[in-house]
Amino acid sequence: MIPWLTGDAPFPSVELALRNPNGLLAAGGDLSAARLLEAYRRGIFPWFNPGDPVLWWSPDPRMVLFPGEFKTSRSLAKELRCTGYQLRCDTAFEQVMRACAAPRDSQRGTWIDEDMIAAYTALHRSGCAHSVEVWREGCLVGGLYGVGIGRMFYGESMFSTASNASKIALAHLARQLERWQFGMIDCQMNTAHLASLGAREIPRAEFIARLQELVHCVPVTRWQFDTDLFS
Repeated sequence: MIPWLTGDAPFPSVELALRNPNGLLAAGGDLSAARLLEAYRRGIFPWFNPGDPVLWWSPDPRMVLFPGEFKTSRSLAKELRCTGYQLRCDTAFEQVMRACAAPRDSQRGTWIDEDMIAAYTALHRSGCAHSVEVWREGCLVGGLYGVGIGRMFYGESMFSTASNASKIALAHLARQLERWQFGMIDCQMNTAHLASLGAREIPRAEFIARLQELVHCVPVTRWQFDTDLFS
């Protein structure tokens, strides 16, 4: 059994999360900014299907990308030096979220519903959620979004409608976060795609220990990429 959160009831300790399914910690509560920020600061994130109660997770081990460990293939390195695209931050946050929510291949949709979009857009307006956008000829062709607290970034989702566009977004994010001395990019769950880009699993206890230092660091207040990241 997992606890049901009501009102402003606190999250249980992450050590109480289930092993199967891995990391399921609690249900209920809401997607208010206060609840979401409390969750992220404690290494917890929401993930649930539209129409279901909010489910809160803290898996063990945890998939993370240390910014300096991003892997750049030869083909991606060539594209990163290309001038045919433009990288921006925070100019089309909701558009990025909706692109991430669009059905992919045979899927009917994703877990990013209107409630999630409203909740994270509110976080964006407060300066806590950010988008990385890849533009080409005036069109948004790829990007990602997530939450930044202190010197910690929590990746939520990414999309691409052009070859390697989401990788280009993540490569720029990792390089910039390394310059800003961010310690980790939370990737939440293990996927072969993320592993190919340099992400790896670490024990939850190590993740939480690192997290507690990073979220108390002085935050970056102006999200804008340096122009010489890959020059």
